[in-house]
Amino acid sequence: MDPLAERYLAYVRFEKRLAERTVALYTLDLEKLKRLADSSNMNLLQVQNTHVRRFVAQMHGAGRSGRGIALILSGWRGFYTWLGREGLITSNPVQGVRAPRVAKPLPKALGVDEAMQLADHTEPGDDPWLEARDAAMVELLYGCGLRVAELTGLDVVASDAAAKQGRGWIDLQAGEVMVQGKGGKRRSVPLGASALEALTDWLKVRTQVAGVLSQSSPGVSAQALALFPGQHATRLTAQSVWQRLKRRSQLAGMATPVHPHMLRHSFASHLLQSSSDLRAVQELLGHASITTTQVYTRLDFQHLAKAYDAAHPRAKRRGSGNNSSGGSR
Repeated sequence: MDPLAERYLAYVRFEKRLAERTVALYTLDLEKLKRLADSSNMNLLQVQNTHVRRFVAQMHGAGRSGRGIALILSGWRGFYTWLGREGLITSNPVQGVRAPRVAKPLPKALGVDEAMQLADHTEPGDDPWLEARDAAMVELLYGCGLRVAELTGLDVVASDAAAKQGRGWIDLQAGEVMVQGKGGKRRSVPLGASALEALTDWLKVRTQVAGVLSQSSPGVSAQALALFPGQHATRLTAQSVWQRLKRRSQLAGMATPVHPHMLRHSFASHLLQSSSDLRAVQELLGHASITTTQVYTRLDFQHLAKAYDAAHPRAKRRGSGNNSSGGSR
């Protein structure tokens, strides 16, 4: 270990009183810095901004993740900041150096057949009341692309209180659901035939829960008007919806437990596969920027790429080395 690095580690351990785990990580970071500097025949005080950038490229090329590199740079940056306060360097060579951007993972979406498997599933062993409620929740999540918070925030009817308090509601006559999205932005989403049918069936048995109401009047609590109450007449929480959906997907024989946002992703992906109307999907999802919606075009391309690889005769020949004919290109 370089003597300057040892002094810095003593400083963060005894003066800054950082946790031993943090000091251990800083030690590993500085050991790596020392090795990289040694490989370039320089000491730690001679490291410049261009050298740090080269070190980053080397780590990235060796397979280090962008997040891992960002953490290492943070450790180095603190070390050189301390050297500057000690008057040993005039500028911080790590300043302005960023780790490679981490590829944003694509949202997970169900295939169309999987979505239909979940939506069409019924659970005869459940209380008919619970079965009707859970079926309606699935139809709104997948058929309307709602966020789970938007779903749990729905009332059974429109009211001034709902509008003021940021809740949404359903309008079966108009065939739409009014939701309050992120940033207080309201949007209207059409209800498909399956969602309308599921909601109609649910509303027939919703009143079996003691304490819930179907009409708004002065003094009526927000709990009483919840579209999706629990068995104790309290508005379902997001966690409860997650648990019910996970259970339902497992009972339906799904390979992967389904969560509410997966159904929202599936809604968007399947719409784009059919219509390619990015602006319409943006409006239905309530995205403020179309760049947020564009991630689903990548999902759509993945779907097409898989179909190509599975079905196209030229795709099957790639890299196989079998049945090749004709001359070289």
